[in-house]
Amino acid sequence: MNQARPPLARIADVVARDLEQRILEGSLKPGDRLPSERTLALELAISRPSLREAIQKLVSKGLLETKHGGGTVVTDRLQSSFSDPWQDMLKTHPLLQTDMLEFRHMLEGEAAKLAAERATDVDLERIDAAYEALKLAYDSDDMTACIDTDVAFHQAIADASHNSLIGHLWASLMRVIHGHVSDNLVHLHAIPSQWEQLREQHKAIWESVRGHASEDAMRASREHISFVRQSMAEAAKVEDRRNSALRRLS
Repeated sequence: MNQARPPLARIADVVARDLEQRILEGSLKPGDRLPSERTLALELAISRPSLREAIQKLVSKGLLETKHGGGTVVTDRLQSSFSDPWQDMLKTHPLLQTDMLEFRHMLEGEAAKLAAERATDVDLERIDAAYEALKLAYDSDDMTACIDTDVAFHQAIADASHNSLIGHLWASLMRVIHGHVSDNLVHLHAIPSQWEQLREQHKAIWESVRGHASEDAMRASREHISFVRQSMAEAAKVEDRRNSALRRLS
């Protein structure tokens, strides 16, 4: 008895899965614009109607957005769906900050461990570049550059874990606590000894990941977050005292 063969996957479905995989792994990031229809069709060796159908599938999922006259871009749906409600709740429930730091402690420790185990040569090149940019920024007084390169360094490590959820969750977490990270770096920058500690912690993470020392990488990352947690608590106390003094003055 002949069994019916499963139907061959439609070209549009195959291409949609390929583009979706690129979004999941971070090869295509929020805000990235897809190549022109003609260029992408040639790259994927498919017809333009099949490509349009594949893109429409991802548009309907909210992963891509086609802008009139502006091409097709990757949306931030995978990140914003997590971060938007938490950003609002953090403003009204400050104790959630402690929970967020505990989550970051677990997430970044595991990300560093997996990155040390799984990072490819290409991943390490990206991490090296991110670390060099971080060092240059930390030598300057440009706090915007310090914040941006700090986030980029940790994102490179999260992506090198080759766990799609870790990469996207870390990016989402940074959207939630970006303001707190900024305030903390400004606070630490004003204290040379602590700024130097922060620099050494990043170096330890970088060296451990580069040396494929997974346990050391996890330990260095968790020590870094513990330091951040303590410094954020101190910064909150300083801000509270400042506000109290201003109230008395007025």
